[in-house]
Amino acid sequence: MRHEPAARLLYRPVNQAELDLIAASGWLAFPPRLPEQPIFYPVLNEQYAAQIARDWNVPYYGVGYVLRFAVEADYADQFPVQNVGGREHDELWVPAEELAEFNQHIIGQIEVVGVFKAE
Repeated sequence: MRHEPAARLLYRPVNQAELDLIAASGWLAFPPRLPEQPIFYPVLNEQYAAQIARDWNVPYYGVGYVLRFAVEADYADQFPVQNVGGREHDELWVPAEELAEFNQHIIGQIEVVGVFKAE
């Protein structure tokens, strides 16, 4: 009997360009960060991800997507939870240079669970 690792559900707000790169990976990995992006920060709840997608991505890019994915809990636990505002504004801070390894610990596929578009 195969033992499945415990999973931690995480969320990520993205724009169209990032979504296209994730789709190109077969929905299995997040693309490398840009030089001016030293941290990859998945968030811990869907409401916070939706708030970012709606309030930041839509005005700036015209569209925002909310992604949900699972990561091996034992691996994710090495990244301390950072609160960046309100009670629900919790995220993990993954150094950009560790993103390739982070991707190796994703369980299953990354899925789109929300879409926000400009009126």
